[in-house]
Amino acid sequence: MARSPPEEYLSPEIVNRGVEGSGPYAGSPSFSVRVNRGLPDFLSSVNLKYVMLGYGYLINHGFYFAWLPILLLVFGTQVGKLTWDAFHLEYYNLLNTLVFIGFLSLFLYVCLDLTPRATYLVDFACYLPPNDLKITRDEYLELAKKSGQFNEKALEFQQRVLKTSGIGDETYLPRVVFQPGYTKDLTVGREEAASSMFGAVDELIATTGIRPKDIRILIVNCGVLNTTPSLSAMVINRYKLRHTIQSYNLGGMGCAAGITAVDLADDLLKAYPGSYALIVSTEVVSFTWYGGNELDMLLPNCFFRMGAAAVLLSNNRLERWRSKYQLNHVSGPLCPTGQVQTKPNQGSDTTVGVLLWGNSQKARPLYTVCTFSNSVRTFMQVVRTHKGMDDLSYRSIQLKEDAGGRQGLSVSKDVVEVGGHALKANVTTLGPLVLPVSEQLHFFKSLVWKKSSSSKPYIPDYKLAFEHVCILATSRKALDEMQKNLDLTDEYMEASRKTLERFGNTSSSSIWYELAYLEAKSKIKKGDRVWQLALGSGFKCNSAVWKAIRTVKHHNTNPWKEN
Repeated sequence: MARSPPEEYLSPEIVNRGVEGSGPYAGSPSFSVRVNRGLPDFLSSVNLKYVMLGYGYLINHGFYFAWLPILLLVFGTQVGKLTWDAFHLEYYNLLNTLVFIGFLSLFLYVCLDLTPRATYLVDFACYLPPNDLKITRDEYLELAKKSGQFNEKALEFQQRVLKTSGIGDETYLPRVVFQPGYTKDLTVGREEAASSMFGAVDELIATTGIRPKDIRILIVNCGVLNTTPSLSAMVINRYKLRHTIQSYNLGGMGCAAGITAVDLADDLLKAYPGSYALIVSTEVVSFTWYGGNELDMLLPNCFFRMGAAAVLLSNNRLERWRSKYQLNHVSGPLCPTGQVQTKPNQGSDTTVGVLLWGNSQKARPLYTVCTFSNSVRTFMQVVRTHKGMDDLSYRSIQLKEDAGGRQGLSVSKDVVEVGGHALKANVTTLGPLVLPVSEQLHFFKSLVWKKSSSSKPYIPDYKLAFEHVCILATSRKALDEMQKNLDLTDEYMEASRKTLERFGNTSSSSIWYELAYLEAKSKIKKGDRVWQLALGSGFKCNSAVWKAIRTVKHHNTNPWKEN
């Protein structure tokens, strides 16, 4: 029998009530469990042990900064030994000239080799499906009723969800899923994947003018549809990419896979400097569709819609002049020795970066954010948090079959609570890397000079770290909860809400439709910082921070051109 999901989501919070003053338990610590509705209040809890640990790392590695004045002093001393005779042409014979050119070449090579290459977002494109695939909410319910796939209870449930979903009447859905007796078909799935992926890539190639043979790295991500040959092989075959292409196909990683692909591309570009990386993010709705009556498996039907995005990245220094964004990096010796990793964190207790907020015992990101690039320490602001070691998180979203053998995505009633904990861990890790020094000083001051042990520390304002925020367009309720807990204004949430209304939840490509919305509204100015935040099955929460290299103007290929 189908289990009806509750109207309200509850999440527990343990509250320290201090020491009992009287009674049989006098002198013992007392705790109570408070039940919250919606996401946990993750911005109000701070683990002071790890706060002090983070500042300890900062102080212990401060000696790196001490080398700078010493090097400047030595350089200045040597320069002071130069005389005017050294600048006369008579001083330079053939040997001196060759030595000078040799040292100059070596100096330039070392400087360029030791300087980390920035990763640029040259451009991106989002797929705009044809108008004949547009579907209104009323039409959805009418077709669902005529399909004969659902009983009355399932139809009423979908009607209630659509009413409060935040999805509008111009989203896109393949009509084939409403055919009576519809079952998943590989041919249909491949056709949908091809139309979405090729539509986005064709537009990107036309906009950038890049030759397909110049692409060295290809990453395709799709959550549910995994074919043989792979989707990445479909792209290679279509565009006749080079035979030495570094091809990757990411499957089963859900809505957060788009940022995972960016992180992977950034790592691969370090191995292949000066190259181009193409990322294609999509989801095949005809394979996520569920034609049964289990209520927990009907939610994806109501939210998932057609969409795809193609993104071109490069770390070629010459591409900076025409690129739109740069993957934000902050240089500094803040990464503790012994905690620098460039490979996946397989469940160790290693904290990430300089952790100022939250409980790092529960925050075990898949990748650390401190990396070495030719002995230069840099903070790459792609932060990936994985909660898969927790059984509740692992089972919150999963592909399964119902009692009748019909396959679909099951969304647990605990997904909001699980997402809240993953979001808390991710924001905790990202905060020290992006917040201005003033906010961190306010926090440190409140920590050291707090009035009492029960007073809460200063909660930093994350709006000071970004000019724009692109949060995965999941549902209206989820966006409401994240806006409340992150204390964001309506302006910050505009792109996410408008994308949900116009295109629905397009899975991993959703954050790119949101960035396209900001460009269409001419909101991206030179120097603006954009925070992309996505959550997905596993359970994962990923963040990426981009910095606008130039003021981005609206162009005709934007998917919002009709709006």
